[in-house]
Amino acid sequence: MEDGLLSMNKMHLYRRMFVFAVIIALLSACSAVPRLGSSPASGATPAATAGSSSATYVQLVVFAAASLNDAFTQIGSTFETQHPGVNVAFSFGGSNLLRIQIEQGARVDVFASADNAELNTLIHDGLIISGTQRVFTRNRLAILVPKNDPAGVDTPCDLARPGLKLVLANDKVPVGHYARQSLVKLDANPSCGSGFSTRALANVVSNEEDVKAVVEKVQLGEADAGIAYVSDLTPSAAQQVKLIPIPDAYNVVATYPIAPLKEAPHAALAQAFVDSILSPAGQQVLKKWGFQP
Repeated sequence: MEDGLLSMNKMHLYRRMFVFAVIIALLSACSAVPRLGSSPASGATPAATAGSSSATYVQLVVFAAASLNDAFTQIGSTFETQHPGVNVAFSFGGSNLLRIQIEQGARVDVFASADNAELNTLIHDGLIISGTQRVFTRNRLAILVPKNDPAGVDTPCDLARPGLKLVLANDKVPVGHYARQSLVKLDANPSCGSGFSTRALANVVSNEEDVKAVVEKVQLGEADAGIAYVSDLTPSAAQQVKLIPIPDAYNVVATYPIAPLKEAPHAALAQAFVDSILSPAGQQVLKKWGFQP
């Protein structure tokens, strides 16, 4: 009888030991699953601490002027390759609208604006530390017209021709403000005639939220001309539009500053991204897309 009880006790002991071993194995397997901070870039390798099997995916959020779309997308792809496990999430748009989103609490690591005014506002609001901003490129204005140019726009003076459909970004967007400055400068051009800027502005049929929308209107033939940046004549856009230059005396140079946010969720990576934009490789990409170093 005692031998039977002893055998039963051993069986219960073995079962408990087996169950305990299974639990330990399951817990070990769970600890090997990566802790996801955010969705990684496609094909990205988890960034892991040396000597550890755990990994954390990081999403770096960059707000940038719409005109920077192509150049920053290329630089961002290189940055992800150089920083495994990092996904650069861009939000492109009018610099004024991006600044408003930051003021309203958007969690952002880096802000790149198409003018100093928007970034300086964030410095004044205490959202960017003064002195951390850097001018990283410049841009110039140009007139874009449809490839077949049905309105026959040959010079900036033609923008005041009666009946011409002109599209601009609204005056709160840097490129819209720059465009209006350029039109006023052209008042001094004798070839354009008296009251040129007033007559040209009377031809505006649409005020867009960002420069890409201006280009799209021209591409679709919804406008005879639009004022955008030289960099907006991308290889893709060049299939449908052509550029009419604005002489230097009447042009406006756009200055682009960049800075990490004071409360950037990933401060070290934010500064690393800024450094990549300022690097020779980053500057070469910007030049490729029509920006000035």
